[in-house]
Amino acid sequence: MSTNVAGKKSLFEQIGGEGAMEAAVDLFYRKVLSDERISHFFEDVDMERQAGKQKAFLTMVCGGPSAYSGKDMRKGHAHLVKNGLNDTHFNAVAEHLSATLLELGVAKPLVEQVLAIAESARADVLNR
Repeated sequence: MSTNVAGKKSLFEQIGGEGAMEAAVDLFYRKVLSDERISHFFEDVDMERQAGKQKAFLTMVCGGPSAYSGKDMRKGHAHLVKNGLNDTHFNAVAEHLSATLLELGVAKPLVEQVLAIAESARADVLNR
């Protein structure tokens, strides 16, 4: 169990650890891929590979054991910004992330922490 300096469990552990991340990412991408506002951004994407990267990224930003080795946010999303990725799309993704975590029974204060982390990446994702 990884604890922070104050002896509290990491956000990753509070959410439910690896099993919860696995379930969350799978449900999240089902929602994303069925949303016509954003599904087109994933048309030519290897979704198994994408889900693996997303699980590793969420694990890392939530304080879990990090195995994330993907591109930084700006580089990873630059081609999407060129294809029109904007705040509306970012908001749709955040909406699905929130709905997924709540549906899986994650406590609202923990969901709000995850969304704050996501929000902190908005400028990099949108290459601002």
